Amino acid sequence: MTPIIFSTEGLPKAQQLDAWRGWFDTIFDLEVDGPRQGFSATSETWDFGGFGLTRVRAPKLRALRTASLIRRNPIDHWGVAFGYQRTLGETGKRGALDVPANTPYVASFGRPLISEREADERLQLYLPRDGFPELSAVLEAAEGRPLGGQMGQLLSEFIALMARTASALSNMDSEELQTAVRGMLLACVAPSVDHSVMADAPIAATRREVVRRLVDLHLNNPALGPDFLCREAGMSRSQLYRLFENEGGVAHYVQRRRLRRCFTELSRNAGGRSIAAIAEQLGFPDPSSFSRSFRREFGLTPRDVMYSRQSGAPVETALAKALVSETPNLHDLLRQIARD
Repeated sequence: MTPIIFSTEGLPKAQQLDAWRGWFDTIFDLEVDGPRQGFSATSETWDFGGFGLTRVRAPKLRALRTASLIRRNPIDHWGVAFGYQRTLGETGKRGALDVPANTPYVASFGRPLISEREADERLQLYLPRDGFPELSAVLEAAEGRPLGGQMGQLLSEFIALMARTASALSNMDSEELQTAVRGMLLACVAPSVDHSVMADAPIAATRREVVRRLVDLHLNNPALGPDFLCREAGMSRSQLYRLFENEGGVAHYVQRRRLRRCFTELSRNAGGRSIAAIAEQLGFPDPSSFSRSFRREFGLTPRDVMYSRQSGAPVETALAKALVSETPNLHDLLRQIARD
């Protein structure tokens, strides 16, 4: 799925703010410091049919949806947003708005809203009320309240995962996507046993993504293992093991990610390090064992990859085959929950 992209980056600085205001015309107005000093910003919007998702990268601003704008454009969608900076402001229902970084919150476009933040990247779901009537009471109760804790973090990760894998969702029926989003919001905004069951598949997909990113971030850490991942991801051993039972277990998954990083390091090897040094840094102290594991994974030896230019070894083909099993799985999981 190709997003609709609007950017002010190519415009003269004196015109950037007016162009950005025009993009959000009748939805939001904004105030900034030094309006003629430039406002370089980009918006990406995905239309999933029945709801939307947007990612905005913008400088420091104060966004306003005033009573006047509401009269001019009475769109009253729900917005579920999070950013990487603290958000301050006001909501028409709750009053003061104070949301920590990386924490989602709910806003209603049918009421006045002020959102003030530093330069930031933000993701936001746009949910028409008519398309999600069963969420009204839940979102109404949560409006303007930071959705913290583990479930709030999962919701942020889920929204970010949708943006990263939008192309994999392009062939899905909009009703399937709506069902998945509905279940995830119910589970994270109003946690209960029933709501968690409804969101089982997208929660699993999101938790897998959290663990995958933790693994890739700590591949050089000798402590990387089940205990470390459970502690950092905030989940139990049984939850972790269920997530990776189809991967042959957590240890096997970690080893495959380390082998993948070794492949990359060997093929680049800008620092001229030895095969043994690269392998040891990534948790393979025994060269013979590493070489066998590497060959089973890629069909090539570490030496083939390190000296690929001289040897003519088909390293790109080997890596492509190994990556087949790692395509985003959110598409299939969302289909699954839509059928449940």
